[in-house]
Amino acid sequence: MAVPSVGRRETVLRAVSAALAAMRQLTGGLGTALLAFFLLGAIALNAVACLVGAGLLTAPVVLRALHALAGRERERLGRWGGEVVAPDPPPTGLRPALADPVTRRELRWLARHGTLGLLLGLLGVLLPLCAVRDTTFPLWWRLGPGDATTTSVGIGTAHSWPDALAAALLGVGWVAILLGLGPGLARTQAGPGRRLLAAGPDVDLSLRVAELTATRAAALDAHATELRRIERSLHDGAQNRLVSVTVLLGAARRMAGRDPAGADELLERAQSAAEQALAELRGVARGILPPVLADRGLAGALSGLAADCAVPCRVEAEVPGRCAASVEATAYFVVAEALTNIAKHSGARRASVTVRGGGGRLRVLVEDDGRGGADEGGGSGLTGIRRRVAAHDGSLRLASPPGGPTTLEVDLPCGT
Repeated sequence: MAVPSVGRRETVLRAVSAALAAMRQLTGGLGTALLAFFLLGAIALNAVACLVGAGLLTAPVVLRALHALAGRERERLGRWGGEVVAPDPPPTGLRPALADPVTRRELRWLARHGTLGLLLGLLGVLLPLCAVRDTTFPLWWRLGPGDATTTSVGIGTAHSWPDALAAALLGVGWVAILLGLGPGLARTQAGPGRRLLAAGPDVDLSLRVAELTATRAAALDAHATELRRIERSLHDGAQNRLVSVTVLLGAARRMAGRDPAGADELLERAQSAAEQALAELRGVARGILPPVLADRGLAGALSGLAADCAVPCRVEAEVPGRCAASVEATAYFVVAEALTNIAKHSGARRASVTVRGGGGRLRVLVEDDGRGGADEGGGSGLTGIRRRVAAHDGSLRLASPPGGPTTLEVDLPCGT
């Protein structure tokens, strides 16, 4: 089956966006790679000077420069992905520092980043320049000198339009390389830093314990909030209706003998109140675990939410198998709360919900073209969404700049 044009356009836009992000990451890594290259030379000179004793005086300065550059690289990598947790501060003495595993890992990172990282950073700068230069060559080749090389790699000279068009084809090849290999080059440049500059497994374990403790607290808080919501719904809704039914039935029983018409009217009101109480009880039950999830699955349940949304909403769901019921319920409530916010606050003309499942994860993306400016502290329900997601050890990312668009991305483990 042919892929719709909208899907192809979105695929191309995602590829271009990923390539541009990769080029920015490679270019940013070029700065630290240049510093790493010069610091490698300084360390080599200092090591030679240490043989005659003079280098012992400058070695602490070189080590401090190494730790500072490693810290700068951790900050840079944190801006482009997951946080690189810094280890404990290394010892200050020369001998303890050289025996410290953190310093040794930083030296290994320095050697790799100052060589391979520098080469990849240069590619991140040169490849876009070559792509622009060769792709646009037919537009200006007649304005240059006659003996100018045709391509950015210095091969051939342009004497005719076919030569110029051949250079443009090479430029298209550079663009294809950027789109296909750019993200991989960025990951290769960042890989040594993420492996060697992160804290050791003992620190990771303590951080994981702290994270799980916070997650458990969020789960308990979300559970308590849900219980309060259910209690409030029952108390303010169904319970009041049932009390009204009891009062009306008692009044009707007393009036049955002397005023049958009035008793019938009270019985009709009691029946109406009982029907309303049943409707509210069904609403509370659906709020606990929507039965539509069991009947139609997550994709069908989300399609129902989109159909009821006041803003035109498109749903695209690719979930090969079923997730845990609690995970599906969380995804359902996330989308329901997000669409409610869009309808009430965003002023959007359209919205979209994308759900992808695979690799043991469930990813939910809700987007709208509204005015943006969504804030968790604004009472829009985003805090509740975050607590629900945290209870499953998931992650939530919100991007809502003023003027829009707004993107809410949730990543959940599928569970068993």
